[in-house]
Amino acid sequence: MCYIPKLLMIFRLLLGPVIIYLAYKIEETNKLYIVILMYLGLLSDILDGIIARKLGVATEKLRRMDSLIDLIFWISIGISSWIISPKIIENHLILILVLILLEGLCYIISFIRFKKETSTHAYSSKLWGITLLLVFTSIIGFNYGGFFFYLTVIVGLISYIDILLILFLLPKWEHDVPSFFHAYLIRKNIPFKRHSWFH
Repeated sequence: MCYIPKLLMIFRLLLGPVIIYLAYKIEETNKLYIVILMYLGLLSDILDGIIARKLGVATEKLRRMDSLIDLIFWISIGISSWIISPKIIENHLILILVLILLEGLCYIISFIRFKKETSTHAYSSKLWGITLLLVFTSIIGFNYGGFFFYLTVIVGLISYIDILLILFLLPKWEHDVPSFFHAYLIRKNIPFKRHSWFH
């Protein structure tokens, strides 16, 4: 049973190249397959964390691996969106680059402070994951950015601000920090309960 979280993570990792391959084919049915695989990937992301915690195998190594695979998964979907609907991506390139730069900044700060990549799995990141799912569904499935794109950018900016504050507040590296407020509690050695379904 303890190997199930790793299998789910490997499944999500393998989805990346499959999704990009389907996007290159530019067939209408492939768009549906990509959207289905994207939802399966998100489901695997939710389940691997829950199962790992229930089995008591949510180690630092596993959570760091989960963060890296999440990044690869979403980048793969982003590339697929660009292949399928290049004009939407090009029209919003500056905002997309801002989000990419913020992602890089989080990694740089985490490496400078802790010599490790960020793996906060914050609530705001989970909310951003939901908006990413919505906007990629809209772009890939319907060739439309619009409202969901701007919603995703706003939530993404909030998420990165939250993560940056977490990284500055944490006295030492930790994974699964719900928010910058919880990072503050950790800094002050104030105990708090972590919800088993979300961390």
